[in-house]
Amino acid sequence: MKITVLGSGTWGIALARVLSMNGHDVTVWSKFPEEASRLDTERKSPNLPETVIPKKIFFTSDPEEAAYDAAYILVCVPSPYVRETIRTFAATKGKDAVWINASKGIEKDTLMTLTEVIEDEMCRCGAGDVCTVAISGPTHAEEVARDLPTLIVAAGEDHEITGKVQKLFEGTCIRPYTNTDKRGVQICGALKNVEALAVGIARGLGYGDNTRAAMITRGMEEIRRLGLAMGCQERTFFGLAGIGDLIVTATSMHSRNNRAGMLIGSGKSVQEALDEVGMVVEGVNALPAALRLCDRYGMDMPLIRAVEAVILKHADPREIVMDLMNRKLKQENL
Repeated sequence: MKITVLGSGTWGIALARVLSMNGHDVTVWSKFPEEASRLDTERKSPNLPETVIPKKIFFTSDPEEAAYDAAYILVCVPSPYVRETIRTFAATKGKDAVWINASKGIEKDTLMTLTEVIEDEMCRCGAGDVCTVAISGPTHAEEVARDLPTLIVAAGEDHEITGKVQKLFEGTCIRPYTNTDKRGVQICGALKNVEALAVGIARGLGYGDNTRAAMITRGMEEIRRLGLAMGCQERTFFGLAGIGDLIVTATSMHSRNNRAGMLIGSGKSVQEALDEVGMVVEGVNALPAALRLCDRYGMDMPLIRAVEAVILKHADPREIVMDLMNRKLKQENL
């Protein structure tokens, strides 16, 4: 069975490796010909230095070649480039494949989830309806690439299709569950990155485990309330794609969002932090959409607003923390 992975970053390479070692015919597409050629020759990813890429994984920068005869196409590109990438592939035979979104984000202008972006762009380009599934969970590429146990959910309305996606990973280091709440899974995946920035900033200020645990808990509550207003299923927020993914993103040094937040909290500018991390920090990408969703649904999301103040308005993080601590007292469940 041919599986095509769009994106040759750490997550794309890690997933491609797992699926290839599970017996699937895997092709990885990169937008950049020189990158595809280098990966094909060297069998090494610069951000996964200890990982050897299996020789049977094929690399290409040709969309037609990548999509030809693919039964499944995994989208692993940074969220701002998903629509552009899908437009590139809309005219290929990939329209007949099951599209699996493994990226995490919300489109800034439309507030669409990324599976909605895939469906919308394929329709706009005349490719018609496509079947989409979202996969998410506590999944650092650095650990998946080392075959450390990882759990995910495959979310979609069609249980038969999500069951097939689940089977792709059976017997690997990734244990997959299924879920019917495709929107909720993706809302969690996008907004936990913003919440993790907040936790990282607090850590960079020198605050301890008490602060971190409290912020993770209240951050998940913010995401849950927004998700319920958007029609998502409550149980999603207490599962792998919800609290599971938030915990790992807000606590691990593998997390770009956590690291960027810590650097900002320690005194670096936003740009200096992004430059030092050196890879895409999706929490920064997701922040504008998160703010618009707050406004659209009339949600009080203090931690999201705190990140806005620090990242976009260059406020002093210590002052913002004091503002949070001195908010009006209230019941926990309100």
